[in-house]
Amino acid sequence: MSAIAPMLEITDAVMEVGGETLKICIQCGTCTAVCPWNLVDEFSPRELLRLVSFGIEGYEQDSLWNCVTCATCVDRCPRGVDMVDVIRSARSLLIEGGIVPPLFRAPFGSLRNEGNPWNSPRSQRADWTADLGMPEFSEETENLFYACCTHAYDARNKKVLKEMASLLLKGGVSMGVIGTEESCCGDQAHKCGGIEIFMSLESANSELFDSKGVEKIIASSPHCMNMFKKHYPGDYQPRHYTQVFDELIEKEKITPQKEVPLKVAYHDPCYLGRHNGIYEEPRRVLKSIPGLEFVEFPRNRRFSLCCGGGGGGIWTEVEKEKRFSVLRIEEAREVGAQVIATACPFCMIMFEDALKALGIEEDEMKIMDVAELLYQSVE
Repeated sequence: MSAIAPMLEITDAVMEVGGETLKICIQCGTCTAVCPWNLVDEFSPRELLRLVSFGIEGYEQDSLWNCVTCATCVDRCPRGVDMVDVIRSARSLLIEGGIVPPLFRAPFGSLRNEGNPWNSPRSQRADWTADLGMPEFSEETENLFYACCTHAYDARNKKVLKEMASLLLKGGVSMGVIGTEESCCGDQAHKCGGIEIFMSLESANSELFDSKGVEKIIASSPHCMNMFKKHYPGDYQPRHYTQVFDELIEKEKITPQKEVPLKVAYHDPCYLGRHNGIYEEPRRVLKSIPGLEFVEFPRNRRFSLCCGGGGGGIWTEVEKEKRFSVLRIEEAREVGAQVIATACPFCMIMFEDALKALGIEEDEMKIMDVAELLYQSVE
């Protein structure tokens, strides 16, 4: 990514970035100390906060775009500074001024034109439902099953999505899909600072959901769940699919029976864990599977190491030596895991890319979603 030189003056607009956040920071440096970037490179959230506070005219680094919004700094800040929101707001000011990193231009254009960031036709959004017997959502349906764009279009994640939906239907969950009328939840546009794009997506989805009578949503991705929970005006009571699986197993509506003899380390996705505090449900699902040996990463739950895919990171070109995902693979090797299990489509892509970068074959280690492991045991 080429150097970016924003021309922001000390104006009311700059001071609105992060709101009261700028007034409560005590410059202790905890955010920089815990930022995962400093495991592989130099990165200072504290410096960014100071620059935003005083205006960043002439700033010529790319650091503002490197943040992957993992919220490690937010979780550990003694004053509760929402650094992710500060980064998002500062990015939005740059984009409003016409400064958009080249790698973000194609996803932004696709979001505008097709309602997804993957440059795929809107008409193919619901192709994954073929042969599943997936009902359309109606006012008699309790839950909208909302498929993340990455699940709906990416081939590897599409397999996960189909098995996830099959298990939910098998468990008797009242749910349906809307399909091609849906648009992206807007997560990446929002976190990358494309606020105008996000507002357009949110408005279109909210109007669609309300017209269909949507009151509850089961989200396939933690990023989608987070957006519906925190950034949409409607109260759609969003749940992540692992929460629903946990409930179905407890009520014996689906029962893991077949042994899955694999040593599995569960990776906490940032937007499921730190952003939303959902740690135990995916673990209970995995531990319910006969034959599965569950192991923990050294860094787990709120201390989990980010995959590097959030906040636009999934489109950013990073050298192998500076990828969080590569560090995570090395941690999995340390605990002897045959499988890294996750519950996020971005994590799936980032970790599979890391395996390829390291030349690790599938018979040595593979990446699987919680839904795939449960599907093997139930089906």
